[in-house]
Amino acid sequence: MKKLLGYILSPIAIIVFLLILCIFQPVQWLCLKLGGYKAHKASVDVLNFFLTKCILILGDTVVFTNDQQLPKGRPIIFVANHQSLLDIPPLIYYLRDYHAKFISKIELTRNIPSISFNLKHGGGANIDRKDARQSIMELSKLGTRMKENKWSTVIFPEGTRSKNGKVKTFQAAGIATILKKCPEALIVPIAINNSWKVVQYGLYPLNSFTKVMLDVLAPIEPAGRPADEVVLETENRIKDFLKQA
Repeated sequence: MKKLLGYILSPIAIIVFLLILCIFQPVQWLCLKLGGYKAHKASVDVLNFFLTKCILILGDTVVFTNDQQLPKGRPIIFVANHQSLLDIPPLIYYLRDYHAKFISKIELTRNIPSISFNLKHGGGANIDRKDARQSIMELSKLGTRMKENKWSTVIFPEGTRSKNGKVKTFQAAGIATILKKCPEALIVPIAINNSWKVVQYGLYPLNSFTKVMLDVLAPIEPAGRPADEVVLETENRIKDFLKQA
């Protein structure tokens, strides 16, 4: 039944999603030109609020839970498992107070309304996976911006999305590179559950009446510890929360 409803509701949700992207392309440009970083960020926050709410059309819901007393004014590396592209809008919106930047494939900086513009001008890192040197340099620059501006970042250390919700092995290299430039950053795990179910049949049909959950877990102090050890602890905390061995 959920899949059947998805066939009916998906075209509406997809059209609304694309319409929001097109509307906010000139809005972002105008905010950046007239108000600089602060105004542009505000427009991106509003954009991602609407993108997050799009799945209500399908009867899907997003529940973001943060019971942690996280510091503001200190850089944070939010480390999450990755299940679908639907993970990103709620993370941007709900972590807006922490100025969370994303690490993205450089290909995404071209030809996608609103998304490409934000990736170019939002302060994140756009990496070329075929060029290790460029990737390291971009991550180092991001770490420096985090240190200077007290920004945060979101990183998906699995490298690719999990199509069945099973958490893949976390890679430590990206986090290690950022910590070298921003050693005062705090590590905060985020467990994402069920977003893979929304897209388990692909973009059509999108699944309906699915509850997507994002839970912020207890922070980890990385100071003085090897990055590999910290990343493994982060991975295990997320697996434990999701009840995965």
